[in-house]
Amino acid sequence: MSSSESAPAGATYASAGVDIEAGDRAVELMKEWVAKTRRPEVVGGLGGFAGLFDASALKAYRRPLLATSTDGVGTKVAVAQRMDVHDTIGFDLVGMVVDDIVVCGAEPLFMTDYIACGRVVPERTAAIVKGIAQACVAAGCALSGGETAEHPGLLGPDEYDVAGAVTGVVEADALLGADRVRAGDVVVAMASSGLHSNGYSLVRHVLLERAGWALDRDVPELGRTLGEELLEPTRIYAQDCLALAAGVEVHAMSHVTGGGLAANLARVLPGTVTARLDRATWAPQPVFGLVGEVGGVSEPELEKTLNMGVGMVAVVAADAADAAVRLLTDRGVPAWVAGEVVDGDGSATLHGAYRG
Repeated sequence: MSSSESAPAGATYASAGVDIEAGDRAVELMKEWVAKTRRPEVVGGLGGFAGLFDASALKAYRRPLLATSTDGVGTKVAVAQRMDVHDTIGFDLVGMVVDDIVVCGAEPLFMTDYIACGRVVPERTAAIVKGIAQACVAAGCALSGGETAEHPGLLGPDEYDVAGAVTGVVEADALLGADRVRAGDVVVAMASSGLHSNGYSLVRHVLLERAGWALDRDVPELGRTLGEELLEPTRIYAQDCLALAAGVEVHAMSHVTGGGLAANLARVLPGTVTARLDRATWAPQPVFGLVGEVGGVSEPELEKTLNMGVGMVAVVAADAADAAVRLLTDRGVPAWVAGEVVDGDGSATLHGAYRG
């Protein structure tokens, strides 16, 4: 190189697309929301290499079983990105993991999250964590730690994805599941808040890609814009399900996620019974019929992809059904008797036509 030529500037992490200062600012912005999730068992604060939880709290249990679950939100994140609304997606993340462990009767204790993005925008990251923290408060668990990773070149500057994991505990002799279910039990359904976080690849394909609808389109059937409907946060059932298990004789619960109502309910049934559900006991929210009508999607396809208005079910003793519905209703969760358990082959089936 001649003396007249200038040497290229040295490469830095920032020039490669990773902004450490932006990451540090994001942590500062999220601290106040994480603090709101604190439980007495949490040790230390945000910023360490590991989240600490005082396990001596488990000494009160005779035989504590730890329950854990991990999941993400899926392609609903793409809707949040397009709408530039990031403080609700946390409810979808927390709902997917927390309500998976509560079905066995486990109390959620603490959660960790992971946010991967193409570029750290501190305010956006803080908004995502705000939603996660608010949902953790609703679920009664601590947000004990997490990670925000910047991946330029792998994700676009405005792209991100979220995942999380939760740990809970249940007394061994209070564990709910298929071994408790018997013929004569009743299935109590709990209403979803809408689509929750499953089936968005189908929904986006039908409404956004094939029909070409804009997210800001006012949809009379929905009473709001399409984007507002699609971003409706997942209902968090954890504290309501724990109250139900403490108040009445619950044998099993099922979180209705990917695969739909029948397939998820079958997961908590022994091979000697069948759950028969009556569609006439509820009317799915309009968004489900809209996807079917606009996309020409058959009812069986809808039912194996979407929750069809039921986000959680409990299998309870027959004489506890009325009390279960009252308890949930009093807690603000619409609930109803949706079917019964009879002798069978371990399946769950839907019969009749939906109300309305």
